[in-house]
Amino acid sequence: MKRIFLGVLFWLLALPALAEGVTVFAAASLKGALDEVVAAWGAETGGEARISYAGSSALARQIAAGAPADVFISANPEWVDWLEAEGVALERVDFLSNSMVLISAAEDPRAGLDQLKGADRVAMALVEAVPAGIYGKAALESLALWEAVAPRVVQADNVRAALALVALGEAPIGIVYATDALAEPRVRVVAAFPEDSHPPILYPAAALTEAGAPLVEFLQGAEAAEIFARHGFGLVTE
Repeated sequence: MKRIFLGVLFWLLALPALAEGVTVFAAASLKGALDEVVAAWGAETGGEARISYAGSSALARQIAAGAPADVFISANPEWVDWLEAEGVALERVDFLSNSMVLISAAEDPRAGLDQLKGADRVAMALVEAVPAGIYGKAALESLALWEAVAPRVVQADNVRAALALVALGEAPIGIVYATDALAEPRVRVVAAFPEDSHPPILYPAAALTEAGAPLVEFLQGAEAAEIFARHGFGLVTE
């Protein structure tokens, strides 16, 4: 009887840990696609995951400060590099790619990037901290447009917030990932930035704990690849 009691007690004590599931910190631009992938993972494995979306920089700093996360998916490799430099142990893989586009919520007779010339506000993610903002600024600098555009930039905490500014009419145009434009029916793509105008846009997934490793492995599988491709992400193959 004592042995049975101890076994039941152990099982009861273990329940909260099992119920907690996997905590994922993910770049805001993954919203939608990652929700679907995690749902597929849960259906296949019975696992549970909670996803916290924000700018990669904010998430990386939270992890470095001790926030309990099992998986970190960044919108660029630099924030994963920074975590490693801060002494955070992780296993990483680059698995997705993206591109930058100029979006608008209204028809405009000017073609493509010419819309940047007359717009009174240009929505972007934080240009010194959030990957989408960093890539967007790099693209504008490469095309010798940054100095003219900079005074009119409205910076948002993350790329989905910048997308919302355009979708809601708070800014006439914005610079976001191609996948963000695809996810928001109220905006349209008016121009794509040349791939060589900014560093390659890569999404690394990092397992921070053993509990997060199975999900990171699933992210690289065929089922996840099909979902991400449907949402407009490119797939990185080694």
